[in-house]
Amino acid sequence: MSFSVPAEAYDRFMGRYSGRLAPGFARFAGVEPGQRVLDVGCGPGALTTELVRLLEPSAVAAVDPSEPFVEAARERNPEVRVERASAENLPFSDGDFDAALAQLVVHFMTDPVAGIAEMGRVTRADGFVAACVWDHAGGRGPLATFWDAVHAVDPDAGDESHLPGAREGDLSRLFTEAGLHDVEETLLSVTVEHPTFEEWWEPFELGVGPAGGYTSGLDPRRREALREACRARLDDPPFVVIAGAWAARGRRR
Repeated sequence: MSFSVPAEAYDRFMGRYSGRLAPGFARFAGVEPGQRVLDVGCGPGALTTELVRLLEPSAVAAVDPSEPFVEAARERNPEVRVERASAENLPFSDGDFDAALAQLVVHFMTDPVAGIAEMGRVTRADGFVAACVWDHAGGRGPLATFWDAVHAVDPDAGDESHLPGAREGDLSRLFTEAGLHDVEETLLSVTVEHPTFEEWWEPFELGVGPAGGYTSGLDPRRREALREACRARLDDPPFVVIAGAWAARGRRR
């Protein structure tokens, strides 16, 4: 899936969570000074920025299939090589990197096993490949309240719980099928405080991802019903959202 929305819309919608997820994910992936690391599906650059903080900019490369996101990532980290490419077709040679990371991307890959295997191809022998996906199936992702409210007003609506990697053990399965070994999985979490209900709700109207697409497709009456169903499920502001993501890492053979 390629996002065609402006980078600023993604920042308001998911960037408030992904930026806080990046440091813990990089630690879990074993990123350390002296490595050369690839950020796959970099979006506007939340993880890329964290990798630049940990490493020299010249030691970081990034790819994303969305042109607006590639432009934003280049602007925010001008010394990083950022290419427009999909996870399944990376423009790098075998073993170019010490590690390849994919933050909140596997569930949007056209072919997750092929994408993870391609990440392994560009990673050196015994280097780490790592990925993380929100725990949509376990109800611990940042969109859990939203989808719970959707099901209350529209019982037949789909959600993101079926997406690859979005449940315990699924990332490990995908990593194993992609040919990685020594696969480990853990649950990462981030805490985000929302000062008002409007600050939490408005990004859902920007059309970002499946949740934004669902909201944008509602007529005004149904959208208002969803909005109030969400409000009823949240604490009085300011309130805190604790979001969990499954993370897996494995080594290239």
